Amino acid sequence: MRLLTHNMLSCNIKGVTNGFPLRLEAEKWVEKEVELNADFLRHIFPKIEWKALAGAARAVDYCELPEEADAAMLDSEDFLRRFHHALLEIHVEEGALVCPETGRGFPITKGIPNMLLHEDEV
Repeated sequence: MRLLTHNMLSCNIKGVTNGFPLRLEAEKWVEKEVELNADFLRHIFPKIEWKALAGAARAVDYCELPEEADAAMLDSEDFLRRFHHALLEIHVEEGALVCPETGRGFPITKGIPNMLLHEDEV
């Protein structure tokens, strides 16, 4: 699971009002090189919840992202490389995503988050 995916997921348990961002508890992750596409990064940047991305990056020991970011930073090649690496090159293979409101864990197995709800959660 890429951190881009993490940034788009939330807890949808019935009654949950604060299901984002999910806390990432990564047990195993790998880095997979992907060609940098600056246009894609500039396009996706406004859709990214930055604090959630920075927090997820820290959960996998990647501390190269600033705490806050704005669109002006997209003019920096160094920022684009760091943003690209965090968003697209870090893959969480094993771990869990945890709902911030209920504490319910959703397992990540072989890079795939299982967000299926139990019958009583629907």
